[in-house]
Amino acid sequence: MDTVSPVAPPHQEAGSTQLKITSAKALAGSSNLTSIPSHYAFTTTTPGDQAIHADLDDSIPVIDFSLLSSSNPDQRSKAVFDLAKACQDWGVFMLINHGVPENQMKATVDALKGFFDLTEEEKNEFQGKHVLDPIRYGTSFKASVDKVFLWRDFLKMTVHPKFHCPPKPEGLSKVLAEYCGEVQKLARELLKGISESLGLEPGYIDETMDMDSSLQILAANLYPPCPQPELAMGLPSHSDYGLLTILMQNDIGGLQVHHGGKWVKVEPIPNALVVNNGDQLEIMSNGRYKSVLHRAVLNNKATRISIPFNTGPSSDTVVVPAEQLVNGEHNQATNILMTYKDYMEFKQSRVLNKGSSLNQVKI
Repeated sequence: MDTVSPVAPPHQEAGSTQLKITSAKALAGSSNLTSIPSHYAFTTTTPGDQAIHADLDDSIPVIDFSLLSSSNPDQRSKAVFDLAKACQDWGVFMLINHGVPENQMKATVDALKGFFDLTEEEKNEFQGKHVLDPIRYGTSFKASVDKVFLWRDFLKMTVHPKFHCPPKPEGLSKVLAEYCGEVQKLARELLKGISESLGLEPGYIDETMDMDSSLQILAANLYPPCPQPELAMGLPSHSDYGLLTILMQNDIGGLQVHHGGKWVKVEPIPNALVVNNGDQLEIMSNGRYKSVLHRAVLNNKATRISIPFNTGPSSDTVVVPAEQLVNGEHNQATNILMTYKDYMEFKQSRVLNKGSSLNQVKI
């Protein structure tokens, strides 16, 4: 498993003043920047950490949503089978023909780019400190305590059960509300298919996870060009805390997933969405559909924007394995029971570069 370790000293050393926190965008825009500051330097300690391109015989699965939502039972059955294989073998898949209009996707990317183009003072109005703050803008992961910074800025908004969004720039709220509405419908249909793929009733996840009150978070990650991308990191190896993450991005690659003991590059497909399993889906499926480890790497030429939509159960739901998926003394639930809200708070308190947080809540 990948481990990322700092090679730079903490950003506050004995006898030194606290480092002024600067956004990655502002830093990348410095006219005299030719190398990264020392507190952004990471090193990898695992051999074979370089990412590879997917093999033609073992490539990231592609799911056609139009077949999954088809009224033709044979087409839907085949799509559910493909969905099961993708969730079990990879934990991630590309979703095509998903029905989210291309112009709406572009408008969403442009609107969020507009937020990051605000002045530092305007963006800092939305700084948050807690994982459940309805709107949080920041840089790195937890910049106030990080010893090594990540080369990314982020905006996170709770968009369900209540929609939150910064009022700036003008029009952002309308665009994001429309996009979220489309992706919320998409997520529930995917969860129906995933329920079926596990041999459960189509509405099993929807009902047991209280999806009417689902806690859903829309985020935007900005990865500016980095003068030394091989030394810095956008996001190190991690898993997502929810059920599913539905990711939209511009056409700049940088996402990598851990598969078969190797890091595999996820090459963008025009207008496709990337969907990956989260920790709660791994718990609910009793480990059949594992939460995939993934990371974001950098480049020195173009800005990458990724927009993950994380859909989870309701904040008060205690996720347990489906009873039908637990059988025999060697196939019992293995995780400490906690509400989704408590799990999110637990995960936020952990170091991001230690892989799946589920390993830290084993019974």
